[in-house]
Amino acid sequence: MAVGLVVLVALGLVGWFSPLLSVRTVRVDGLTAVPEAQVLDALQVPDGLSMLRIDTTAMAQRVSELPKVRSVRVQRVFPSSVRVTVEERVPVLYFDSPQGPHLLDCDSVEFAIEPAPPGVPVLLTANPSGADPVTKAAIAVITAVPPGLRLQVGQVAARSVSDIALELRDGRTVLWGGVGDSVRKAAVVEPLLTQDGKVFDVSSPNLVTVK
Repeated sequence: MAVGLVVLVALGLVGWFSPLLSVRTVRVDGLTAVPEAQVLDALQVPDGLSMLRIDTTAMAQRVSELPKVRSVRVQRVFPSSVRVTVEERVPVLYFDSPQGPHLLDCDSVEFAIEPAPPGVPVLLTANPSGADPVTKAAIAVITAVPPGLRLQVGQVAARSVSDIALELRDGRTVLWGGVGDSVRKAAVVEPLLTQDGKVFDVSSPNLVTVK
């Protein structure tokens, strides 16, 4: 048993210090908007360091600081690979400013100033920002809207946290109200939109109206 223990310790020391187990390949999954070169630069994979000694937590932390990265996981894949799985931030709304369009994700994070992708609605509110309560309420509403309807929304007009309206691209308006009862509102809004009208009020989902 003593000999076996010595062998195990020796193998452990070899694995800890030997360049034989150093990283030879890095695989990055999940990228669409973030250049792979940015991720590799942020990883700072040590040259020649054993796989057992690389700090995957620190590597993940550096990648997570990239503005368009929402979450990241860094894993060792023995004998010599590192796998990086990235979840990118996806815009759900944007607002215009003198600097350009500010993209907002579902976490109310302003992560880029650049043209919004096609289909992303513009937010119309008095003081748009990721820290603004009205902006956060508008984001909560648009993420609760059924996906099929969300594609039809051109503008989200948020006058207060309890007065949010969806302006559809065909000219119709959905009065959503506040974030409360969003699950119920999402269930009744699409059947309601099959009716003729211009203004569809689901702010009280148990008493919807069409004008």
